[in-house]
Amino acid sequence: MKILAIESSCDDTAASLIEVQGDTFKILAEKTASQIDIHKIYGGVIPEVAARAHAEKILPVIEEVLAGTKPDYIAVTSSPGLLTALLVGVEAAKTLSYLWNIPLVSINHIEGHIFSTLLAEKDRSEYKLDFEFPAICLVVSGGHTELIFMKDYGDYLRIGKTVDDAAGECFDKTAKILGLEYPGGPKISKFAATGNPRAINFPRPMIHDNTFNFSFAGLKTAALYWLRDNQLSAMNILPATFPAGVFAQPQNSITIDDFCASFEEAVNDVLVTKTLKACEKYHPKTVILGGGVSASRSLRARLIAEMQHYDQNILVRIPDIKYGMDNATMIAAAAIHRIQKQDFTPWQSLAADPNWHIGE
Repeated sequence: MKILAIESSCDDTAASLIEVQGDTFKILAEKTASQIDIHKIYGGVIPEVAARAHAEKILPVIEEVLAGTKPDYIAVTSSPGLLTALLVGVEAAKTLSYLWNIPLVSINHIEGHIFSTLLAEKDRSEYKLDFEFPAICLVVSGGHTELIFMKDYGDYLRIGKTVDDAAGECFDKTAKILGLEYPGGPKISKFAATGNPRAINFPRPMIHDNTFNFSFAGLKTAALYWLRDNQLSAMNILPATFPAGVFAQPQNSITIDDFCASFEEAVNDVLVTKTLKACEKYHPKTVILGGGVSASRSLRARLIAEMQHYDQNILVRIPDIKYGMDNATMIAAAAIHRIQKQDFTPWQSLAADPNWHIGE
């Protein structure tokens, strides 16, 4: 069977066509139209602008992926995300489902990030639906930071969430304070790679409380106040890219690399500590790291190292960096088990819902 998947929850217009045989699948075609260059102008994603770009790109992207092939099923991200962006993908999927008279599968974007970890190696000829349960899923992106206990395919319990900013949002806002171009999170990680993670003792909000919840707004504020009250060395910054309020200092002062490394270390400490705490309670066979922030090499290395120390028998699954970002192939992968269970949504009933959270 062939599945067409559509993803438009934020600022990427994506489609993918996969072919499934039993519990294995291969990618026939995939395409993502990025809006980064558009949103750089505004320093962040503007929902109305994103929706307009989706409307322009959605049909060309789908047509390129299908190349004349009629799929057997359609899967689409219907939640969570920006409402105006979700509507474009959902309406396209509903229209095709009606015209072709083929079943439609509604997929939660967070579930897609969980299933992205099946795509641990890009450009493979074949992938397998082979999770070992139970699993603890840490999903970290610009809009979401959640811990989910996954008992089986489609059986979720959300045990932790952010009470304010998501981790990726905290990265991007701090990067904006530094004067870095959107999207700033990856740029912080790039600077952090050569910095001293212990140069600044940033706070670790909620790290020792008795819940699995997260908070990153206070860390962002602490970064703002540190920059207000201190100065960074310009050793590793091009003069043309000086952030406001950042001046040259002696060579032994804190650099932007040190600042970013210390900031990233604080975020990683919270994420990994909470994940280990969840493992102590739920005793998983697998730990999953998904979402855009999973592209952070320091977070990947830290989680793998800590899990090896905690229990070498627990499998850690992390997507290839390409598939950690929003993409339609992860949506297609998440649809497989739902199609096998005949879990379809009539096109007349499908609606975009920015507030559907799995595991509640």
